[in-house]
Amino acid sequence: MSKSRVFLLILLSFLVGVFARSFFEINQNCFFLTLVCSLIILFIFYRNELANVIAFLVCAFVFGGWLTDGEIAKTNDLIYVGKNFNEKVIVEKVSESSFGQNLIVKMRNEPASSADKKISMLMHVPQYPEYKYGDLLSISCAAKAIENRDPSFDYRMYMAKEGVLYQCDKGKANKVGENQGSWIYAKIISARNLFEDKISRVIPVPYGALGIGLLLGGSGGLSKEIQNDFSVTGMTHIVAVSGYNVTIIAEYLIMLGISLGLWRKQAIWFALVGIVLFVIMAGLPASAVRAGVMSSILLWAMKNGRLASSENAIIFAAAIMLWLNPLLLRWDVGFQLSFLATLGIVMTSSFWEKSFVKKNRALGISEMITLSLSAQIFVLPIIAYNFHLASLVSLLANVLILPIIPLSMLLVFLVCVFGFLFLPLSIVFAWLAFLLLFYEIRLINVLAQFPWASVSIEKVSEWWIVVYYCILTLVIYFLKKRENIAEEK
Repeated sequence: MSKSRVFLLILLSFLVGVFARSFFEINQNCFFLTLVCSLIILFIFYRNELANVIAFLVCAFVFGGWLTDGEIAKTNDLIYVGKNFNEKVIVEKVSESSFGQNLIVKMRNEPASSADKKISMLMHVPQYPEYKYGDLLSISCAAKAIENRDPSFDYRMYMAKEGVLYQCDKGKANKVGENQGSWIYAKIISARNLFEDKISRVIPVPYGALGIGLLLGGSGGLSKEIQNDFSVTGMTHIVAVSGYNVTIIAEYLIMLGISLGLWRKQAIWFALVGIVLFVIMAGLPASAVRAGVMSSILLWAMKNGRLASSENAIIFAAAIMLWLNPLLLRWDVGFQLSFLATLGIVMTSSFWEKSFVKKNRALGISEMITLSLSAQIFVLPIIAYNFHLASLVSLLANVLILPIIPLSMLLVFLVCVFGFLFLPLSIVFAWLAFLLLFYEIRLINVLAQFPWASVSIEKVSEWWIVVYYCILTLVIYFLKKRENIAEEK
């Protein structure tokens, strides 16, 4: 067995260990006994290659499960619940809510107790005064565990994966300073706010909000009705910072680069730069960084002509991310979509290329269809499980809208740039962008009105997801095997 194959199996064993502990209760004694048994096998049969491989696979599985168990245990060992905090904190993140603002705050470097300096807490505050990243606040509150208000959504673990385990109970906050965070990150957020302002000034709602979502990520500026239309048609990904949209956007940035006269490798570099700019302008949230990593791996594989054999690199990236934060696997939908969409495109690329794309190259439509179909096949159970919805018009919506997404993003970007340099030209680009954004929202609205546009799914069992991906794995295995046999002939 080759070293690369063994390495891939070890990575997969680690991922399985993380998965097993994420979804099932496993006593740490079981991990310990399993590890001891694998070491005994390794010691006794150290000359046997197969025994060595099995022992290393078991160790990787145990390590993944043990690492995940440790992170989950932290969410239950909340020693500061009930403690009164009268501290100075730095605002790490601000988001809007139905009643005001949600703040993620972190203790300063010089707190009353050195043990408290790494604590991050969630605070609910009124809409005014408005806070921003880097503000220094003096807070007074009692810490409590984060509550799950919706039984269908584990908000406590959702926040835990971001390192936030507590929330302030009846907290009071007063601003006593500013510019306490990272200077670079503060400038990035400031640039994003300026871009949003330039777009909102010349493109009316809701089209400006869609333009902001396409360029910078996020759907907060869209009405609930429009957001619902996006969900029904399976188009939420175009305004969500996840690999599901970044990977697809990267592909069309390559097409745009080629249409502008670039060679293919130059167009890939063009797309890589576009991804980096997208992640930076999105404010460098963890979800955007993960999506950028996955998409960059895909582009790297395409640049080096190894698209069909880059599964190792993608699985390696996923393993590194889960080694740093194993809670991502179950409680971060963005990670799941980023990983599965990228993996789906890579693993099915050779099949589509040989059986469909070469025979149907009309205006690039075949690439659009196969790209969307590959991603959707691999993320369907995740979307159904988390959003309880399966769109029947998603493929049609993607084919009709995705081809103009890069141009829409380019025009919105030019609106921003010339908003700083020459306002009349910014308005010209705003009109052009408005036409595309109007088409996108209107088409999505029309498709969403069809009574058969989507199917509501009340509950999806975890076991159903496991069975789905087991069957999908077997299908991919047999397709690869058939391709290898055909190549040998």
